[in-house]
Amino acid sequence: MTRLLAITGFILFLSGCSGNWGWYVVNPTTKNGLSNLGFLLDGLYYTVLISLCAILISVVIGLLIALPGLSSKRRFRGINRTYVELVRAVPILVLILWVYYGLPQLAGISISVFWAGVLALALSDSAFEAEIFRAGIQSIDKGQYEAAHSISLNYTDTMRYVILPQAIRRILPALGNQLVYMLKMSSLVSIIGLQELTRRANELVVTEYRPLEIYTILVLEYLFLILIVSAGVRWLEKRMQTDVRH
Repeated sequence: MTRLLAITGFILFLSGCSGNWGWYVVNPTTKNGLSNLGFLLDGLYYTVLISLCAILISVVIGLLIALPGLSSKRRFRGINRTYVELVRAVPILVLILWVYYGLPQLAGISISVFWAGVLALALSDSAFEAEIFRAGIQSIDKGQYEAAHSISLNYTDTMRYVILPQAIRRILPALGNQLVYMLKMSSLVSIIGLQELTRRANELVVTEYRPLEIYTILVLEYLFLILIVSAGVRWLEKRMQTDVRH
């Protein structure tokens, strides 16, 4: 938090060193500035919502894709490898455009801007989640599997009660990084019109013609948001480690 305040103070200091800065557009002491700030902050709802929905869906898909990659059968591992390589090869921006403009024509369905963004982000991230889960599950000692089999647990119960709880503790930092990554990549959904933080900033720049000041506020919004999320992930990681010790 001290570092964040120092960065904010430095930015404000720089603004005072130049007569070309027009902070009046986001000055909370004026009616117009307060209105502009409110307009920018309203985009926070969709940024957080689309990121959470996308990360939850991508975790589920990633886990389902990771399991065939652990199989001893080559064709199942091929399913995992093919999905991961194909999805990772497509840039997120291209996938967003394809899902929003191409999928409705291909499947004959109607999809909203929000769900197009969620689906594209989730699909893109699921390939990375699959690799994270696969590595986490493979890191668990084989003795854990043998112990589960010795008490007659089937494959599903072994994964659910023995392997996954241990794997999740190990991959939690990586999952937290993916959530931060998702928050940043959600800005790309602005290209199809979702009213999240970046879209709001772009629209305000068009009306106020002060890109430097408005995008500086946008940087600070993402900075605050991601630092809060990162702190929450670190707290959860410490909490899970404490529960294990007890």
